[in-house]
Amino acid sequence: MLNISQKKEQVKRLAQELSESEISILVDYKGLDVLKMTDLRSRLRNAGVRIEVVKNTLLIRASEGTDAALMKEFYKGPNAIILSTDDPVAPAKILVDFAKDNDKLEIKAGALSGKLLSLDEIQQLAKMPSREELLGQLVRTLNAVPTSFVTVLAGVPRAFVNVLNAIKDQKEAA
Repeated sequence: MLNISQKKEQVKRLAQELSESEISILVDYKGLDVLKMTDLRSRLRNAGVRIEVVKNTLLIRASEGTDAALMKEFYKGPNAIILSTDDPVAPAKILVDFAKDNDKLEIKAGALSGKLLSLDEIQQLAKMPSREELLGQLVRTLNAVPTSFVTVLAGVPRAFVNVLNAIKDQKEAA
């Protein structure tokens, strides 16, 4: 059992994490056994995402003034909060994928950029490319522009040389 000073410290720490997170997702983990919960924690940790089981009363206090406060109506029953400071797509992908195989995990709601996310919106978010995939696409696009530019520039002298060769061949034939 936590004493009052420990609870205040936990609320302060959680409030800081909630304010720094880009996305927060609330899940009900009731019915998951230890192995499945450990598997979920491991998947999230590998993606740089935090999961924390916290009492609802502490979560209500910690979420004040953050996007997570939008989910207050869902703070009932056993909850775990998932927080990501980098990539909002990664936790959505992991949770939606995990929930397919584990029907005991219930994704309740999420908060992203001041907007409350429903389960359907979290599932749509999970279908988006991850941050790494988007960065890869950007690099390929940026790399294609100079390559195309060089090809166009090389084509001008090549065409000029072809015209000169055609003129030379025409004069030789005459």
